[in-house]
Amino acid sequence: MSPLVMGGSRGAVVSPERLAAAADALGAAVEAGGDELPSAGGARASQVVTKVAQRTALVGGHTVVALAGATGSGKSSLFNTLVGGDVAAVGVRRPTTSTPTAAVWGAEPSGELLDWLGVGSRHLVEGEGPGGQVGTLDGLVLLDLPDVDSRETGNRAEAQRVLELVDLFVWVTDPQKYADARLHDDHVATLSAHEAVTVVVLNQADRLSPEDVERCRTDLRRLMERDGLPGATVLATSARTGAGVDELRQRLANAVAGRTAARARLAADVRSVAGDLSAHVAAAEPTVDEPTRAELLEALARAAGVPTVVDAVARDYRMEAASHTSWPLARWVHRLRARPLRRLRLDGRDVRVTESDVRSVLGRSSLPPPSPAARAAVALATRRVADRAGAQLPTPWSEAVERAATPPGPDLGDALDRAVVGTSLLARAPVWWRVVGAVQMVLSAAAVVGLLWLGAYAVAGWLQLDSVVPEVPRLGVLPVPFLLLVGGLLLGVLLAALAAWLARVGARRRGAVMDRRLRESIAGVADTEVLGPVRRVLERHAATREALRHAADV
Repeated sequence: MSPLVMGGSRGAVVSPERLAAAADALGAAVEAGGDELPSAGGARASQVVTKVAQRTALVGGHTVVALAGATGSGKSSLFNTLVGGDVAAVGVRRPTTSTPTAAVWGAEPSGELLDWLGVGSRHLVEGEGPGGQVGTLDGLVLLDLPDVDSRETGNRAEAQRVLELVDLFVWVTDPQKYADARLHDDHVATLSAHEAVTVVVLNQADRLSPEDVERCRTDLRRLMERDGLPGATVLATSARTGAGVDELRQRLANAVAGRTAARARLAADVRSVAGDLSAHVAAAEPTVDEPTRAELLEALARAAGVPTVVDAVARDYRMEAASHTSWPLARWVHRLRARPLRRLRLDGRDVRVTESDVRSVLGRSSLPPPSPAARAAVALATRRVADRAGAQLPTPWSEAVERAATPPGPDLGDALDRAVVGTSLLARAPVWWRVVGAVQMVLSAAAVVGLLWLGAYAVAGWLQLDSVVPEVPRLGVLPVPFLLLVGGLLLGVLLAALAAWLARVGARRRGAVMDRRLRESIAGVADTEVLGPVRRVLERHAATREALRHAADV
């Protein structure tokens, strides 16, 4: 309910605390929204936040009312009638008013307020002036503004500047220009959120018959409804005869008595700006679903060479197992072969790679660079992340999401290489390697003993020393030395084959373990370089949206 309504001194009251909270929320929305909010809207919101702080800091309970209107509407005459004296210049020359003129009721100091308003011409009204039977006007600051349609650009700008600062609007028009498009489209309609602090005056009503006055008022109400102010007060006055002036003065007295018009105007400003900015945020924030995240992780893993590293881990495991569990006399062959992880400089033994190394030379891990297909897969995955996260967001926000999902230059490649280099690919050697290795040593020793034993009998026979050499022990029909030789060799080969099968199984398990480690590191890169920045944009959007909602609720 408007504080201008006859018979009431208060309407919907906005407390100082609630107004301050709304202004703070609007400021937080501008800060969170940043470049994703339109620059003009953000600047306007910052101006409103500053205005709230400045206006509420002014000491005193004044209510600032502006008489605004088009050329020839009789603003100055109506101003003088309300004041009770010729304060504002009135004449046939147009425009007459070039600077605002203020009339102040009451003894409370108003200099600081008028300085803030930038009004130099001031007049102190003694008593109540004409119509003293109405409610007191103590605390009223009435301004006569330059014409809003003045031919002088400076006059129009000055009127617009002061209109940004006043508490109540009294739009003064006349029977000839009450439907003027410039007045309605450029001024009244732009303040449609300020219905509670708006009065429309059809001045010079004495030039019409009562029937024509009522028709004009009805048509003017229709125009105000079209402008977005269906409940605005519409009065008919005549500065010459005084008709309707007492009613206008009473409305002003109601507003002054309530002492809430300033906060109502400021709250309307906050609501209006918050409403305009709300058109630049979505109703909710999209999310990156798990399939899209999984696709990104897979693309990054392939670009980082994870399959190559896992394959090298498996082959390295098999070679290491062979060097421990194969036939001892053939192990030197396995040790001569180059290790896959060592060739990639990922064995963690003779190469110490620091972060500065990786930054200075991409590919320090000696992994092959990603193929064009892998790079294309990464580009496609990041684009899908941007599409999912930016879906249904206004264009500036979706573009911010796209930028966040696409790290600049080589940053993503460097981060992936650091992740691979920084992941430990070492693991403890299985116990069964040592057990099989020990058994192989025993079997090899048995074979050597059998060979030497048989050799000794062969030499003794060649030297015809059979009579002095003890008989060869036998196990069944087979000599023990023969059994030691053949058994050691045959069992060693069989055990090596079994160990090789176990090594293939173990290699697959080791590869799976290292694959999980590498993908966890890659997931960290994805969160840091892609998903994290995207998430922060969405969090800013949510903070902006919530702050604007709180500001618009004032």
